[in-house]
Amino acid sequence: MLFQRNMEQEIERVLRILQDGGIILYPTDTVWGIGCDATNEAAVDRIYKLKRSENKHSMLVLCYDLDMVVRYVSKAPSIAYEVMEMAEKPLTAILPGARLVAQNLIPSTGTLGVRVPRHEFCQKLLYRLRLPLVSTSANISGETTPVTFKDVSREIIDGVDYVVSPKYEGKPTKKASSIISFDESGTFSIIRQ
Repeated sequence: MLFQRNMEQEIERVLRILQDGGIILYPTDTVWGIGCDATNEAAVDRIYKLKRSENKHSMLVLCYDLDMVVRYVSKAPSIAYEVMEMAEKPLTAILPGARLVAQNLIPSTGTLGVRVPRHEFCQKLLYRLRLPLVSTSANISGETTPVTFKDVSREIIDGVDYVVSPKYEGKPTKKASSIISFDESGTFSIIRQ
């Protein structure tokens, strides 16, 4: 019989991979994602190569809570935090003043897409990692976004260093998050509902 790891053991294993500069395939509150330590430029570069894309706007970071978000964006208006706190569905906020993350994650606009996931595995991992985690859909750029593990292509599975067990998928929305972009003044625009 195969040994079944519990969630804590799985998180320990994932932490070691991330701390060694590895990339992972993991479930989120929305769809399956590819991730790495968002402060590791070489790991971020590996994700771009795997996805066959250099589109910095396709990469966001997951943070444990709003206090963590504040550390990685310096110019976000207070209304952005209020909207994020009140959001009932997964929401990615594009915030100005990106800092302390890998430079190859930051587009020329100087913004950073951030989300606080309501997902048990992600929350426990982020709490232990103490750093933002890159999250980008687990597909080759231009291909369909996989909503469940069975939809992820073999190329993506083979291209990561670790695949989190699908048993930690939870109850994802199976669709991408809403996206709202904020500027320093608090003006916002809805990019995706």
